[in-house]
Amino acid sequence: MAVVMFYHITRSSLEQTAANLLTRALGAGWPVMLRGTEAEKLDQLDQALWLGPEDGFLPHGREGGPHDALQPILLGTGPIANQARALMMIDGATFTPQEAASLERVWVLFDGLDEAAVAKARTQWKAATAAGLSAQYWSEEDGSWAKKAEATPPAAKA
Repeated sequence: MAVVMFYHITRSSLEQTAANLLTRALGAGWPVMLRGTEAEKLDQLDQALWLGPEDGFLPHGREGGPHDALQPILLGTGPIANQARALMMIDGATFTPQEAASLERVWVLFDGLDEAAVAKARTQWKAATAAGLSAQYWSEEDGSWAKKAEATPPAAKA
């Protein structure tokens, strides 16, 4: 069952944070579904991933193409369509505990300077932990990430 990791972005950009986590996921051999709610944000992220450094290229595609199932990273708004082992949520996109059950990781990236985004992330944290999922809260400090909170279901602690 997935660990749900909440990333409270205050210094880095969404694109930088996503690229870092996506690089790690691919390094672990995990295909990723990156789910958003706004086509414009997904377009921006798509462009940022294409224009990144050549040595840091992240192979990806947009949902709705003929090869969705083969994409190592699939950007979209719908359900997982690429046998993902990890799911990344941006712009308040949601996931279900049933989705998380078959995954290695779920990331919730949110803008820490946007009160509505912070409130949405708090709601998602409460829902994830109430459903018995392990959750971690990460915040940027002095240019690096630090784990600030962790919730582990009782059965997982044993």
